[in-house]
Amino acid sequence: MQMKKYMKNKIVFILNYASHYRITIFKKINDDLDSDFYFGDIPNSSIKKIDYSDLSNFKKEFKTIKLKSFYWYKGSYLLAFSSYTKFVLTGDPQILSNWLILILAKILRKKTFLWTHGWYGQERGMKRIIKKIYFGLADKILLYGDYAKEIMIRDGFNENKLTPIYNSLNYQDQLQIRNNLQKTLIYKDHFKNNHPVLIYIGRVQKVKRLDLILKGMSILNDENIHVNLVVVGGESLDYNINTDIIKYRLEKQVWLYGASYDERKNGELIYNSDLCVSPGNVGLTAIHSLMYGTPVITHNNFALQMPEFETIIENYTGAFFEENNVDDLVRKIKSLLKQKIDRKNCYKIIDDKWNPNNQIYILKKLFK
Repeated sequence: MQMKKYMKNKIVFILNYASHYRITIFKKINDDLDSDFYFGDIPNSSIKKIDYSDLSNFKKEFKTIKLKSFYWYKGSYLLAFSSYTKFVLTGDPQILSNWLILILAKILRKKTFLWTHGWYGQERGMKRIIKKIYFGLADKILLYGDYAKEIMIRDGFNENKLTPIYNSLNYQDQLQIRNNLQKTLIYKDHFKNNHPVLIYIGRVQKVKRLDLILKGMSILNDENIHVNLVVVGGESLDYNINTDIIKYRLEKQVWLYGASYDERKNGELIYNSDLCVSPGNVGLTAIHSLMYGTPVITHNNFALQMPEFETIIENYTGAFFEENNVDDLVRKIKSLLKQKIDRKNCYKIIDDKWNPNNQIYILKKLFK
């Protein structure tokens, strides 16, 4: 075996991709757990990859072979024969090499943990059967949230096998930025008015349903209620937002800020906004917005949501509107603008649970 020089640690993380936004939790795992890191790759991914030199226990990026919608990490299964006793794998059944590791670990009496979204609530037919077999091979399942745990228990999974570890962004850096934030004139200077400001931060894609925000703004204008919108994110080819801006005559009320990788500027933009609105699935946008004290509105079809929707508590850190119902979206925007949710509510949900300090605390207890 060529890998013997890497065998000093007991826990090995074999993950599908080294996303840069996860660097904080990766560093905490690197520093606080007796662990090594291996990564696969996602060919042609638009997600920025971490600098591997930031992880002292990084060992290797496996060559990734893509077979239609399936992946194989070349040579990764050999780690099953190493001295590692615990394996943390990405919980995606489409990674075929992980199936082999799970089976070999069973035979060799080693522990396996799948880090995964788990159940969304829309699993049906063969997809459900495959996922249930895959998850059944693992000793423990590490979930992004409590919602997945609840529906998996209802679907027959052993509660003791399921451990939510949540999700996070670069919390420590963002906390430092947050502690120095204050109100600025960034929107008054741009829009030349004092209207409330909605923000969307993320990729400008069709699936994110930004058309609902724009149509909702048009309805509000007809009611003589005026709001501005700032869109922070790169545009994709599947949705031309300018078409709808012109259609609803919102040229003076929408600021297409574009993609921003300056976190201090992102903090200023979010902090000075009144509401974050993500009419499609919300994902990490919710954590990002709440971190800087801005409530979030998204749709209520949880089976189609990302796990981070759990950070939104009705009328406490945001609100849910009926999926695809623009009139309900307008009602929720008006309600929250009138209510003015306390920033401290938003801070608390992130500071208590959705941060890398809580994640590493849970992981240390689990591996102890």
